[in-house]
Amino acid sequence: MKESIISVQKAVNDLLLDDIKGLVQDCLNEGITPLEIIEKGISKGLAQVGEQFENGTYFLSDLIMAGEVVKEAMPLLEAKLDPGAAGQKGKVILATVEGDIHEIGKNIVGMLLHVNGYEVIDLGVDVPAEKIMAAIKSTGARLVGLSALLSTMVGSIQEVVDSIREAGWKDKVKVVIGGACTSEQLKNEMGADAYGETAVQAVKIFDKFSAAS
Repeated sequence: MKESIISVQKAVNDLLLDDIKGLVQDCLNEGITPLEIIEKGISKGLAQVGEQFENGTYFLSDLIMAGEVVKEAMPLLEAKLDPGAAGQKGKVILATVEGDIHEIGKNIVGMLLHVNGYEVIDLGVDVPAEKIMAAIKSTGARLVGLSALLSTMVGSIQEVVDSIREAGWKDKVKVVIGGACTSEQLKNEMGADAYGETAVQAVKIFDKFSAAS
């Protein structure tokens, strides 16, 4: 991996707010694509922050600071992404599940979905299953992305999947999960339809479901 990408990853992990824009710009100047910077730099750095939070090295204030670091960098990357025709691929509901207040990963996914031609309905953080169900019903969206950083919140993912099944929508509505505590194994345990390890991977998964619908 290129040194400049590693520097971006490290800046996110080390909460270097003053350095991040310059490091991202260095990557862009080298010809590294915004998607690669997001996937290999920012997303990897955020994953490391999540791990440190889980093991007690980082605290809530550190998570908030990591979010600020990423927010500082995103306008540079957004400006370089090619905007797709908004909404042409369909609607996607995004939410950080109930009990979890972390949104940076979700916001990156939302940004990438938007520039790739989706109408993004972002319900925010700490979203209960009932609100997600109401949004599916009112918007007609058939794609749902659930984010969770904390392993203690995986039960909230299960609640959404169960609610969709109980409503008889399991064949119509596809649930994609992502976030530091999620995995392919958790996807299988929860009965979700897909797991996206990175934001870029999540877009590819939604593209696959959109094309099949």
